[in-house]
Amino acid sequence: MLRIGNASGFYGDRFTAVRDMLTDGPLDVLTGDYLAELTMLILARDRQKDPGLGYAKTFLRQMEDCLALALDRRVRIVVNAGGLSPARLAAALRELAADQGLTVRVGHVEGDDLLPRAAELGLPGGLLAANAYLGAFGIAECLRAGAEIVVTGRVTDAALVAGPAAAHFGWGPGDFDALAGAVVAGHVLECGAQATGGNYAFFHEHDVRRPGFPIAELHADGSSVITKHPGTGGAVTTGTVTAQLLYETSGPRYAGPDVTARLDTVRLTADGPDRVRISGVRGEAPPPTLKAGLNRLGGWRNEVVFVLTGLDIEAKAALVREQFEQALGKDDRPAELRWTLARTDHPDARTEEEASALLHLTVRDGDQRRAGRAVGSAAVELALAGYPGFHVTAPPGPGAPYGVFEAVHLDAGAVEHTAVLPDGARRAVPPAPVTRPLEPAEEPELPAPLAPGPTRRAPLGLVAGARSGDKGGDANLGVWARSEAGWHWLAHTLTVDLLRELLPETAGLPVTRYVLPNLRAVNFVVQGLLGEGVAAQARFDPQAKALGEWLRSRRLDIPEVLL
Repeated sequence: MLRIGNASGFYGDRFTAVRDMLTDGPLDVLTGDYLAELTMLILARDRQKDPGLGYAKTFLRQMEDCLALALDRRVRIVVNAGGLSPARLAAALRELAADQGLTVRVGHVEGDDLLPRAAELGLPGGLLAANAYLGAFGIAECLRAGAEIVVTGRVTDAALVAGPAAAHFGWGPGDFDALAGAVVAGHVLECGAQATGGNYAFFHEHDVRRPGFPIAELHADGSSVITKHPGTGGAVTTGTVTAQLLYETSGPRYAGPDVTARLDTVRLTADGPDRVRISGVRGEAPPPTLKAGLNRLGGWRNEVVFVLTGLDIEAKAALVREQFEQALGKDDRPAELRWTLARTDHPDARTEEEASALLHLTVRDGDQRRAGRAVGSAAVELALAGYPGFHVTAPPGPGAPYGVFEAVHLDAGAVEHTAVLPDGARRAVPPAPVTRPLEPAEEPELPAPLAPGPTRRAPLGLVAGARSGDKGGDANLGVWARSEAGWHWLAHTLTVDLLRELLPETAGLPVTRYVLPNLRAVNFVVQGLLGEGVAAQARFDPQAKALGEWLRSRRLDIPEVLL
């Protein structure tokens, strides 16, 4: 058995988690996921300011505190904190160890950075970052060569678990089922406390004030048990694991550089308190291409929030819109100007804030002046000439740059995946020798419909959980039933048409539904809901984090037998 823990789900996660995971119980490997689509843009701007940066500085500070502890406990560290500069972070770790009188064997993985080869690969100009999603075998090469710390740039999140497992169990590129099992375990671990009760729809059922971080106990066949250190907060249940399995996935085929994991084969069973076994995962050959994330600046963005209080909210909103757009000069109108009225007001309110609605104005343009000074001037001019009670939540700013994320796919053979071993030797990691084009999975058979009976109008969340997130400009929304009877109802009821009815913002957008019977779940992908991605801030909830909770709050006719 190989015990792999996680201590970070994003750049900015709980700082003390590394020490907590090292001291609260036994581990063989400790992983940390520091990268996301937005993080790559942040690191790219760091690198613009200082070419010596481009990695997650938080991890270096965590190692200042915990490097000696990790070495003493013989826990190997595998993180993607290298970001855009894994070699620089590896060098910084060696310097840190020397300063502390320690000796540490550090390996790193590179080749994901495509920016120097952008023209050769036919990528567009003006990019700040271009990174391929590498797989697990570069990590495995470093560990097999004795690395005690492995830092990577952009690898798939699940590779942080699959790499150590491949090294430990001796898996090769053709061990698809075992690799798929490790990928599924890695996907559960990658977001840290989201697997142990964090962001969980039924949070009130557990003490989630300070959830512990997750652990996967991996076995040679790729099966695993998800758990956490004893005595830590939160919970590990089939529900918390299901929620994380649905997070930021789409169909039954979950493709990666090393294997395509079949999510429709995943089986979850309770294995004792805070223990969930994952078994049955099947794997297929990976596709012949690798995903690459491209980040660039899209232009300038600004926002003004007008506060509308008391009576005639709609009329006040209409007045300020007309006045503002008239105040803009012909040459000052931004390329994109969007108004959103949030009716946060309550009738006969006891406080002024409860009596107020918020009118959001968001503008975007390639010219900073049109997004900044022109918008600010037009808004401020209305201060004494607008609707009664005119004020804004904050003075208009000068505008800020926004980023755009785009995903492309490249031939895997064009990416120079390289493991740099602790002794400095460089070892090329070839692409998967056997590939299979990614195809839609066959439609599964639905369960029998629930027998007809009396219904009651109630929120969907009383009988179903949900978790949602982002992939570029698309939103993912997974919904699962809490009982077998609930699944018989949900599978036939929550169709694409009903989803559009319950979530009117999805109307007119392409929506695909995937059915995962083993998880008693349906997974929706809403294309284009998030515009050009989180950094573009095109929507109130730019990462669709609460899209699932909105759906759960919507009312529909639910069989009383489920309630």
